[in-house]
Amino acid sequence: MSTKRILIIDDAATVRMYHRSILEGAGYEVAEAVNGIEALEKALAAEEAFDLYLVDINMPKMDGYSFLRELRQQAIRQTPAIMISTEEQNQDRARAFEAGANFYLKKPIKPDDLVAYVRFLLVGGRKS
Repeated sequence: MSTKRILIIDDAATVRMYHRSILEGAGYEVAEAVNGIEALEKALAAEEAFDLYLVDINMPKMDGYSFLRELRQQAIRQTPAIMISTEEQNQDRARAFEAGANFYLKKPIKPDDLVAYVRFLLVGGRKS
C-alpha cells in the first residue's frame, strides 16, 4: 500500500509546520501551499491526486471556501477535505460543507484528534 499524500493549505507557516509534523509522524507524505491558488495549481499539476486536503479558511489571494469550490469542479479524482479554522460561527461551518468539506475542525486541534479524523477519511469514511 502506498503512502497517503496530504496537501496542507494555510498561509501561516507555524500552522503548516505543526500539522506537517503531526501528519508525517503518523506516516503520511505531506506537501504545503500558502493559499488556494497555489494549492489548486499543485492539485491540478500532480501526477497522482492528493488523498486528502487540510484547508484553512482565511488566506490571501484565494480563501479556503473558494479553493474547495474550484477544486470540486475540476475533472480530477475527488478526495476528502478537512476545513480547519479559528472561525467558529455556524455559518462558517455551513459554508465549509457547501464548498465541499467533509469535516470542519476548530484550531488549534489536538494531534491525536487530527490523526483520528485523517485516518477516518482515508479509510473510506465520508460525511454524508
